Amino acid sequence: MTIDVEKCHITHYPAQVLGEPSQPVEKIDDTIRRLVDKMTDMMIELKGVGFAAPQGGVPLRLFIISLDGSRNNVRVYVNPTVKGEGPIVENEEGCLSVPGVYTKIKRYSIATVTATDLDGKTFTDKGDGLYARALQHEFDHIEGVTIVNRMPTIAHITYRKLLKKLEEANNDTGS
Repeated sequence: MTIDVEKCHITHYPAQVLGEPSQPVEKIDDTIRRLVDKMTDMMIELKGVGFAAPQGGVPLRLFIISLDGSRNNVRVYVNPTVKGEGPIVENEEGCLSVPGVYTKIKRYSIATVTATDLDGKTFTDKGDGLYARALQHEFDHIEGVTIVNRMPTIAHITYRKLLKKLEEANNDTGS
């Protein structure tokens, strides 16, 4: 897969890249490092705490998280697996790819991630609270799932006009 990092831009629901499982990263090279830098720029500019490659229009199994939204604390997850455990908790979530939508989403209270970093080293980490939620949210993105897929029916009704606008805008631009 050829990646033009300069052409990466935020993709919005219901873009096709957001609705399909992503491909594994086959090689961690300078292109992947530049992509991570671009994803970090977009996440910080949009004031997020996580960003998955499909949100930048790239269908790769790669995401980043920085719980304080800063460049210094960005952690990279290449080809991750995420397993949830513990009680299910419901908290409000938003998504940079579904702007304007904030809704209660049910997720496991604890998550364990195993991934590879940019140096090619495999690591496992476990977290709760916002970290567990961010891991599950970003993992959803590389699986082709957005908060629109997870939100309750009442939220679909509440946000139907906004979701329709996003659908129409996406059809106009083809992105």
